[in-house]
Amino acid sequence: MNLSLGVKVLVVLICALISVIVGMVAGFLSHAPGSPVGQAVLYGGGAFAGCLLLCLAVLTALRVF
Repeated sequence: MNLSLGVKVLVVLICALISVIVGMVAGFLSHAPGSPVGQAVLYGGGAFAGCLLLCLAVLTALRVF
């Protein structure tokens, strides 16, 4: 696909925002009362990174980039 640079940046931004939402939800779900917050942050960060890598891998497979 021949997309302009602006559209490619917009697609990456959308992937990043979706990944942020997934990371936040994963962090909230993993946090238990009485446990340190750092573990939930690390879990959410891992979910963010995994989701972003998966989104970019799918877009690369579809030849968007």
